Amino acid sequence: MIRVVVADDQALLRGSFRVLVDSEPDLEVVGEAATGSEAVALAMEERPDVVLMDVRMPEMDGIEATRRIRDICRVLVVTMFDLDSYVYDALRAGASGFLLKDTPPVDLLAAIRVVASGEALLAPKVTRRLIEEFTRTPAVPRVKGLDGVTEREREVLTLIARGLSNNEIAAHLQVSLATVKTHITRLLAKVEARDRAQLVIAAYESGLVSAAG
Repeated sequence: MIRVVVADDQALLRGSFRVLVDSEPDLEVVGEAATGSEAVALAMEERPDVVLMDVRMPEMDGIEATRRIRDICRVLVVTMFDLDSYVYDALRAGASGFLLKDTPPVDLLAAIRVVASGEALLAPKVTRRLIEEFTRTPAVPRVKGLDGVTEREREVLTLIARGLSNNEIAAHLQVSLATVKTHITRLLAKVEARDRAQLVIAAYESGLVSAAG
């Protein structure tokens, strides 16, 4: 059973998410939060697998809430606009991906399962937004260096940062899917990244990939 917390300041939306999630035999909502502070407290109490996190909430926004619970559970940010500049900050804070609030129900349910399994939900469109945001607001690098990363791993990291899927990376490099997954596992350990979303940020903050590239 995948345990879920829904954090959103709109009661109607929280209720809709609860009904949808609870309709699935392998998913269960274990609590709702109307503020960022409530989301943090609830996550610490319930230790859910996934938190559906709104960005704009009273008391504490979803970014700070994500930062405080990222070591407790996985966070899937749910935002109103795909141009929301907070998406980049949320992923940097430790979120494992994001969805739009008008995402089809079946996609939302699939996303919860993907994030709960330890993967990141980061589509090419999201990657492009990250690149644009990074270009507008470059920050001090917060990732471990790439000194221990091999040349092949750098190739894989570059392709991840450009939004390619594992299958596309395997085809591009003409290697097996298993080999790609092995490289990604090693990259996660070497740059101390939690998931694919963090690898994308690492690629840009380390200077391996530029927005122009």
